[in-house]
Amino acid sequence: MPQHPYTAEDHLQGRVAVVTGGASGLGAAAARALQARGAQVVALDRTAPADAPQGIAWMAADVSDDEAMEQAFERIRERHGSVYVLVNCAGVAQPGSVVRKGQAMPLAEFEQVIAVNLLGSINAIRCAVPQMIEARQDPSVQAGVVINTASIAAFDGQVGQAAYAASKGGCAGMVLPLARELGEWGIRVMGIAPGVFETPMTLGLAPASREVVFSAVPPFPRRAGRPEEFARLVLDIVFNPMLNGEVIRLDGGLRMPARL
Repeated sequence: MPQHPYTAEDHLQGRVAVVTGGASGLGAAAARALQARGAQVVALDRTAPADAPQGIAWMAADVSDDEAMEQAFERIRERHGSVYVLVNCAGVAQPGSVVRKGQAMPLAEFEQVIAVNLLGSINAIRCAVPQMIEARQDPSVQAGVVINTASIAAFDGQVGQAAYAASKGGCAGMVLPLARELGEWGIRVMGIAPGVFETPMTLGLAPASREVVFSAVPPFPRRAGRPEEFARLVLDIVFNPMLNGEVIRLDGGLRMPARL
């Protein structure tokens, strides 16, 4: 029987995995899961984690700043080696209607959500991919894996979520064209679209917005998702070479109505 290019046992051992937004929530859970499977994990975030797990490196970086991200990824290469896995989890949620009491919303609010969620994702991708390509020594093996965090709001965006839905729709929409483009180099690109999860982002919403979010629960299990369940899917994607060019809804079957 021919030998596979890699196995689940050695696929991550010693490899460099970068998680943006890795200081908390879904990103922190993904960072812990990757580290537990042998990866050298670097968590990028604007603020230091409250309780950084031992063995996970932390680096300050604003994903919306192109020069800062270029410098961060160069430091990662120098200190740890070339990136092999990139998980984009950095994101912000800023609910608000486009027209409020007859007045136009401040454009800067919409721009900020796009800058972090959408442009921040491609910013990290453009910095990580050259390292993956350069480090590849055998054209028959995988060079790297990129995972974008979208949201079910990309498909079921609710009233007041125009900015967030647009940003996450972009994160989802770039998955297939990037998988087609980067497949030539042995790089897979996937997306995860979580439903309602218990994270600092959702728990930190204004009380009215938080009530709306958590009143939407899937048919089963009838609860919000847990960050470790997101992290489990991250590992499944990394270890399964046939997962490519697709966005997986992780929502328990939830379909959001126009408003709650």
